[in-house]
Amino acid sequence: MRTVFVLFDSLNRTAMGCYGGTQLATPNFDRFARRAMSFDNHYVGSLPCMPARRDMHTGRLNFMHRSWGPLEPFDNSMPEMLRLSGVHSHLISDHFHYFEDGGATYHSRFKTWEFVRGQENDPWVAMVEPPIERFRAQYDTRHYDVPQNAKRLQNQINREFIREEQDFPGPQCFERAFHFLDQNRSADDWFLQLECFDPHEPFHAPKRFHDAFKTDRDGPILDWPHYAPVAERPEEIATIRANYAALVAMCDDYFGKLLDYFDQYDLWKDTCLILTTDHGFLLSEHDWWGKNLTPYYEEISHIPLIVHHPARPQDAGMRTNALTQTPDLMPTILGLHDVARPDEVTGEDIFDLADGRVARDAVAFGMFGGPIGITDGQYSYFRYPENIASEGLGEYTLMPTHLVGFFEPRELKTMTLSNGFDFTKGMPVMRLDALSDARRPPGLDGRKFEAFVSAIYNNHDDPCQLYPLSDDALEHRLAQQINDILDRHDTPPEYYDWMNLKTATRRKIQST
Repeated sequence: MRTVFVLFDSLNRTAMGCYGGTQLATPNFDRFARRAMSFDNHYVGSLPCMPARRDMHTGRLNFMHRSWGPLEPFDNSMPEMLRLSGVHSHLISDHFHYFEDGGATYHSRFKTWEFVRGQENDPWVAMVEPPIERFRAQYDTRHYDVPQNAKRLQNQINREFIREEQDFPGPQCFERAFHFLDQNRSADDWFLQLECFDPHEPFHAPKRFHDAFKTDRDGPILDWPHYAPVAERPEEIATIRANYAALVAMCDDYFGKLLDYFDQYDLWKDTCLILTTDHGFLLSEHDWWGKNLTPYYEEISHIPLIVHHPARPQDAGMRTNALTQTPDLMPTILGLHDVARPDEVTGEDIFDLADGRVARDAVAFGMFGGPIGITDGQYSYFRYPENIASEGLGEYTLMPTHLVGFFEPRELKTMTLSNGFDFTKGMPVMRLDALSDARRPPGLDGRKFEAFVSAIYNNHDDPCQLYPLSDDALEHRLAQQINDILDRHDTPPEYYDWMNLKTATRRKIQST
């Protein structure tokens, strides 16, 4: 078996025509859907970027145990398991978080890998004296508040060297993928992960795509909203959304080139092709930008998954309502290559779910220190903790790094030794107090959770999730399903307490 796994970042399901999107044409995503099976109830797991990738490697949720961080020494890794089983695993990506402290063990699990530079605030171009005044005139200063915001300043510097379409990291990723396929399409037993940071913000697209979505606004560059309530004027909102659409159009166009390659060399007969994303993004819906602070509305949590399996020609153009989520990708890909899943895996093979061989009542999703969400396919429930700060939670790890740095001394001083969990392979692990102002991805410190309350939505009757329900019996049922999923993931006791959830089956974690 050969597998091409195409992973975009922040690809909104509702931006794709094959999922009902109408804002822009996505002829190639739609073309693929006619050839493959589309999963209509596919959801996220752990959030955001690197926690989602840990789900993909390990086949289980991780947001209950620690924040954004590397793969752990006890973690199973799908591409590493493939490699050890004789399947060549190769990563092509411009996702620079792999090369920060909080993601530094993922890419090295592959047998080989390639990294394309320049996305977002990738520390790529060294410019000791950047043209600050020119940048202030060129970019909207409310969103590109430089030089105070070092990340956005680095992005402006990088853009000085990304001018022509072939300079953009996304197109470069696809070109490297075609080189990999030219070299290896006659070989067997390989797994290619083609992972593009696009259409993640900033929404910077090549000229031919940007010009196709111009708005009436005449002003400085506006394509990177802060994760915050909407404060922009209507014409500014339209500009940001148009820039996102331009980037999605670029993704669709280059994905179409991959489909053309499959057509030219008839890879459909012996190569699996998987298309998905890690999460969505609020583009002013619910009067918010981003993905971290709000409830995990459908725009964030309900994501696309389209799969072509060469041994299942009957799937072409089919759709399934099977309830699936990100951790299911790991056992599915292992199964494609006849590699046995480890006992620690809680995900399921998506084909077993689609064919009804495995039943599932609900899936849960969330982010460390944030609310927890659950859906049964009809109802979604977003539960917020009564204590909006994360004090009381523990970080369980053997790799004490946050997004861009080590755990701070004051965190490390709280360290005790835990006996570990049912997935740590007998290894004890460190437990450290989760401090709400420690270095973590933006939005995880709970300081703005007071803007939200727990809520239930009927996704069938209220697909935009505008009208929360009041139903005590339904809330009790969904809360019990959360308990069941937490139990299955050997969640630490303090997480239940923080979420005000009770379960008789949880075990005690012994620490010294």
